[in-house]
Amino acid sequence: MEHIGYYLENARLIREGLTAAGFECSGGVNAPYIWMKCPEGYTSWQFFDELLRRVAVVGTPGAGFGEQGEGYFRLTASGSRENTKEAIERIRSAFSR
Repeated sequence: MEHIGYYLENARLIREGLTAAGFECSGGVNAPYIWMKCPEGYTSWQFFDELLRRVAVVGTPGAGFGEQGEGYFRLTASGSRENTKEAIERIRSAFSR
């Protein structure tokens, strides 16, 4: 049970950090996954490539979940707290609106 609370706190940090940076996000309340809307002009695979290239952060392109997932990107809260904070800061620095 201790792990569940840890990962849900990571999810909260991701969701709130991305929302503060201007991203539309959902999820991460009762599950360790946060869905974010890709920035304007990016498909989910293009955003995957851009995150990897610019800030070395990996997630899952929404297109991998089917047609309705296109335009969205999924992040997981199952990493360490330190890595979670670092990833969100990198995304915020590179893509803040």
